[in-house]
Amino acid sequence: MKSNDKTISNNDSLSYNAITQGVIWRTLILYVLPLIMGTFFQQLYNTVDAVVVGRFVGKEALSAVGGSSAMLVNVFVGFFVGVASGAGVVTAQYYGANKDNSVRKAVHTAMLLSIISGALLTLIGYFMMPVFSVWMKTPSEVLDLTIIYLRVYSLGMIPNLIYNMGAGILRAVGDSKRPLIFLVVSCISNIILDYFFVLKMGLGVMGVALATILCQLISAVMVLYTLSRSRSSYRLFRGELTLHKKQLLRIIAIGLPAGIQSLMYSLSNVFIQTAINEFGTDAVAAWAAYSKIDSVYWMISSSFGIGVTTFVGQNYGAGLYKRVRQCIRQSAVIMALITGFMTFILYKWGFLAFNLFATDESVINTGTAMIRYLSPFYITYTTIELLSGSLRGMGNSLKPMIISVFGICILRVLWIFFAVPVWHRIETVEFSYPLTWVTTSILFLLYYFRFLNKRKIF
Repeated sequence: MKSNDKTISNNDSLSYNAITQGVIWRTLILYVLPLIMGTFFQQLYNTVDAVVVGRFVGKEALSAVGGSSAMLVNVFVGFFVGVASGAGVVTAQYYGANKDNSVRKAVHTAMLLSIISGALLTLIGYFMMPVFSVWMKTPSEVLDLTIIYLRVYSLGMIPNLIYNMGAGILRAVGDSKRPLIFLVVSCISNIILDYFFVLKMGLGVMGVALATILCQLISAVMVLYTLSRSRSSYRLFRGELTLHKKQLLRIIAIGLPAGIQSLMYSLSNVFIQTAINEFGTDAVAAWAAYSKIDSVYWMISSSFGIGVTTFVGQNYGAGLYKRVRQCIRQSAVIMALITGFMTFILYKWGFLAFNLFATDESVINTGTAMIRYLSPFYITYTTIELLSGSLRGMGNSLKPMIISVFGICILRVLWIFFAVPVWHRIETVEFSYPLTWVTTSILFLLYYFRFLNKRKIF
């Protein structure tokens, strides 16, 4: 493949020009909208799983799918997705700098890394996740169902990671539309398979897990087909799957801190889930349902984080520092407006959504109290998503990791260990979120302005 193959595809050229030359706020929104829709469909098929088991199998099944199992899946998959973000940043920077040979090497390194990591996570998931679910004090009435779900889910780790890595590469080069299409197809497939496995065959929690891993396989096949048919520098060739040392080290240097950050986030949430488990099945079911409703905001926030990382990465790689500043500032305004709107909607009418997940009045009332307590604090998390994404796009992921590990993870775990036993209420557990969001936002702001001044980007 020639080094100037970026000009082969008109679509690839337009994506490149839009990010490094177009009107920032308009291009950012057009880029992020498919990401939001994609995350929506990703969350939708997770939510469909919860709705199906919650309403047609029971609250024990809902707790098994959305309780300890969800936290454990987030620990392991979240770590890899964090590492995969390093591949996205490296690809975006090479792509923005027009270094096509390096793009090709980064893509093949990243995809082989996803296969190796997926095989490792399959083994860990099948043999160790059940052990971890016991450690998390999962209620005895849902423990067996949780173990069944985790073991079946772990069998789909390789296609899961292939899709996440491949979709991240496409987004890094400015293509956020095709990953959306893949997720729409996957979501529709999941709804059909849930209906077949759970309602028709009566497989319960196992049926939900089977539907999920089959959908992940469909997504992986589509992303592999797309990459292998590309006419640009990120085209995937099966025979070129190699761990190129330079690209691998760059991916790890940027992605590993992001992976550790995600891992620590998830581990701190495991401690929170463990604390919630002590309040009984109703609390676990309410927290599981709240997490699905709450994900509406998080999918928007995380989509803007990905968008900012890609925009900053390409413009930083191209040396367009003024556009880097403009992108960050305009993203902050857009994210603040959306967060305010979402907070109002969830606080005012979020309780209606709990009726989708449960019929038990106690579960609905507990969940409603959760969403009204936490949603007003979402604005404090916006700063974390924006600044960590921006710094990562500039290749700086170590300091954001340190800030997040201290400000969110360590502080959150300390709160659970020392405050919750003293004030043993669900509200005390919930307060760990706003406490750590505010603290970490302040730390990010202090470091961010120091970093920009030091790099003469401010």
